Amino acid sequence: MRSNTFLSGLRRAIRINLFLTLAACLPLLAPGAYAQTYNVLHSFEGPPDGKYPESVLTKDAKGYLYGTTMRGGVSYGGTLFRLDDTGSETVLYNFLAGYGAGPIGGVIQDEKGALYGATQFGGAYGSGTVFKLDKKGNETVVYSFKGTGGDGATPYSGPIQDADGNLYGTTALGGRSKNGTVYKIDRAGKETILHRFTGGSDGSNPYGSLARDDQGNLYGTTGFGGNCGGGYCGEVFKIDAGGKLTVLYGFTGKGGDGNFAVAGVIRDAKGNLYGTTYYGGNLQCGDPYLPGCGIVFKLDPAGKETVLYAFGGTDGANPVGGVARDAAGNLYGTTWGGGEYGAGVVFKLDENGNLTVLHSFAGPPDGDMPAAGVFLDPTGTLYGTTQEGGDHNWGTVYELVP
Repeated sequence: MRSNTFLSGLRRAIRINLFLTLAACLPLLAPGAYAQTYNVLHSFEGPPDGKYPESVLTKDAKGYLYGTTMRGGVSYGGTLFRLDDTGSETVLYNFLAGYGAGPIGGVIQDEKGALYGATQFGGAYGSGTVFKLDKKGNETVVYSFKGTGGDGATPYSGPIQDADGNLYGTTALGGRSKNGTVYKIDRAGKETILHRFTGGSDGSNPYGSLARDDQGNLYGTTGFGGNCGGGYCGEVFKIDAGGKLTVLYGFTGKGGDGNFAVAGVIRDAKGNLYGTTYYGGNLQCGDPYLPGCGIVFKLDPAGKETVLYAFGGTDGANPVGGVARDAAGNLYGTTWGGGEYGAGVVFKLDENGNLTVLHSFAGPPDGDMPAAGVFLDPTGTLYGTTQEGGDHNWGTVYELVP
């Protein structure tokens, strides 16, 4: 069983190591900056405002941005916030431990404007929740994870929703062997466990969100397991509509392959999957026992993996979030560390494997340590959050306008 604070502690340890070794990466030429306008839309202030946003953002048809903060708010359990097109923030909900606390993933919005997400902690059993917030600001706990009896615990990411209103997601812990689960929750709040990870050949500890195709198949990753004999590594998996899990690819952490898949995947119209791993690649960052600055990968429908890019430090290091893809096939994402100032980057990767650093975070009053990917709107504008930085060092919401 992994600690609830495992990932957060690991990130901080690696950041320290990254600063100590970044000098070794400086001879590498970082890709040049791209001609986009970067703006900090909001700097979190801490209570009663939120702090430590680690969620990918959602944007509605009216131009409002929605996200969560892991901490802060009037009850210190985190917030669900909204930003208008001027950058003005409204805290829509303050989380309380008994009703869920510590939302780390993003939210989704249904056709009626209700928002759905997940909290790591709290709920009836203290093992996290899936929640709903209606347009009037009324919060409902859709499901409280038990953490016992084979149920899941500690969701690190928010759910996705199908056309019938069913919610699907992952828990990093729980299940019979405490290695995490994939769940489904119907409109009535009834939960079905689609898979309990064993820590064996099926991997363990899914941290990222899921993707779903038109046939009802689900796709995701695990942080651990794979082909490295008990190391980090992780896997990419598929669960069909009947609940059968298939391991599509097991990361090896060797020969430039990925290692420690903490973000989910996205899927294109041809069935290719795209994602990132926190470690792996050809270049070492930090602790020699945990080598590699991370990669961006592609997995085709036949299960063949291609490493599209390996980070080297000055161009970014250790992506925590996944990627977004535009109509031309360009991928966009963030790295938690590296870049010109060691505080992470926003990047663009074209179909030929050419990476462009769109922004290097510089720390306060700029953003610092983006722990989520980016939202790409139809105009090509990117929106995201940083875990720290800003005027008060409690995190930011930013935009990159083409």
